[in-house]
Amino acid sequence: MSQCCDTNSAQPNDNTGRPLTVALVAGEASGDILGAALIREIRQHFPDAYCYGIGGPLMQAEGFDSLYPMERLSVMGLVEVLERIRELLTIRKQLRLRLIADRPDVFVGIDAPDFNLALERSLKANGIATVHYVSPQVWAWREGRLKKIRHSVDHMLALLPFEADYYRDHGVPVTFVGHPLADQIALQPDQQAAQAQLGVTGSGPVIGLLPGSRKAEVGRLGELFLDTARLLRKDFPGARFLIPCANERRKKQLLPVLGNYPDLDVTVFDGQAQAVMAASDAILIASGTAVLEAALHKKPLVVSYKMSPITYAIVSRLVKVKYVALPNLLADRELVPELLQDAATPERLRQAMNKALTDQAYRDALKVSFTDIHQQLKRDASKLAFAAVMSVIARKNS
Repeated sequence: MSQCCDTNSAQPNDNTGRPLTVALVAGEASGDILGAALIREIRQHFPDAYCYGIGGPLMQAEGFDSLYPMERLSVMGLVEVLERIRELLTIRKQLRLRLIADRPDVFVGIDAPDFNLALERSLKANGIATVHYVSPQVWAWREGRLKKIRHSVDHMLALLPFEADYYRDHGVPVTFVGHPLADQIALQPDQQAAQAQLGVTGSGPVIGLLPGSRKAEVGRLGELFLDTARLLRKDFPGARFLIPCANERRKKQLLPVLGNYPDLDVTVFDGQAQAVMAASDAILIASGTAVLEAALHKKPLVVSYKMSPITYAIVSRLVKVKYVALPNLLADRELVPELLQDAATPERLRQAMNKALTDQAYRDALKVSFTDIHQQLKRDASKLAFAAVMSVIARKNS
């Protein structure tokens, strides 16, 4: 791991007496979690630090000044990006001009590589220190981005151990920080306490349904997951289903769909995804960072995803790895089922969820594997990320 400086020795890069100024851009809910934890750590050392850019509600709760709504960046899929490309380019250009004029002490791009790497390259060319938090998955696909990363990023913060090895081998300064979720989530989550917190009562199995945080994800997976829930209710008549909505927009999108399922015992929550995971006996979940979060809660889970047919046809030819779910990638074997695209049918999801709910030996084995992953990633990520960021500032100012 890279050596970091004394975090209190790095100071702002001019003589105006202004506070430490950190620009950050997060593009979705998972980045908002990382950004909020990093800002919280920054403020422990620099209470007057000014943190601004693009972020979500968690970052804003830490005093972050978001110049644009984070949801405008929250888009996935080649076709979907093309539909929004003009708006995304306009936001990036305006932000780039603002940051070059402001000259923050450091810019931290959190995930969102297609948006952040080009921005980082321009900022670095203008003498502004750049850090990228959550390494782009060039080890999985689009390895050609490595050259762009070298020209864009002063330092990479990797969440996974094999990522740090990969970037180090390719000449990119990197620190393996672990994952803040592994620091936040208890090694032994309390299911009864979570159910009490959410007001969950009854004797049937509790099943979490997490169809994603983006509009397109909920559009493609919402009905699929509810159709699966309807089948599961035949197997488990007392089953209760919990759906955490990432924000009010996703809730408004989902509630009309739920009107078609009056036979299901479904409770929708504003946020509270972690409480839903902790309260559940098994989880049906969209592929993404939330899968790791569910695994850290030691819950049997089934991973699913659907893209537009064109996007899937292109991406499936470019991806070089066997798995999409982080627990499977970390274990280098299929710990949890991945039912993607055409394989994601209600009947197949029902079969996989049945095993997750009833096969006790399988459930016990998963808990052991997930605990191993949790211990591997529990490294006090925000402290390590902060130390690396301050080290980059110190090098830039030396």
